Amino acid sequence: MRSLLIVDDSPISRKIIRKLLPPGPFDIREAGNGLECLKLYQEARADLVLLDLTMPGMDGFETLAHLKQMDPQAQVVVVTADIQSSSQAKVMELGALQLIPKPPKAEVLRQVLERYCP
Repeated sequence: MRSLLIVDDSPISRKIIRKLLPPGPFDIREAGNGLECLKLYQEARADLVLLDLTMPGMDGFETLAHLKQMDPQAQVVVVTADIQSSSQAKVMELGALQLIPKPPKAEVLRQVLERYCP
């Protein structure tokens, strides 16, 4: 079973992403902030992390850096409303696989799962 970790401070955003995921045998866990993400990832490494950038406390950039330090093989796709080219360049530099804009489209999420979590 593939495992996903959805990280977003907005419960509504997490719910939307969950609803847009294609059907399949997924073990889906959710984190409301960066610290919770790191704790959950350490407990059970997810096959794919869907990570928001704009969160209080530890933002997505810092969370991504810590995830990659913890596990250089961590697969992280950033899902954010911050689609500035500087943000995209920074997340790619930090090791994200790709950045997709919010709100995500079901087709894009399906492609992401097929590509990184077959």
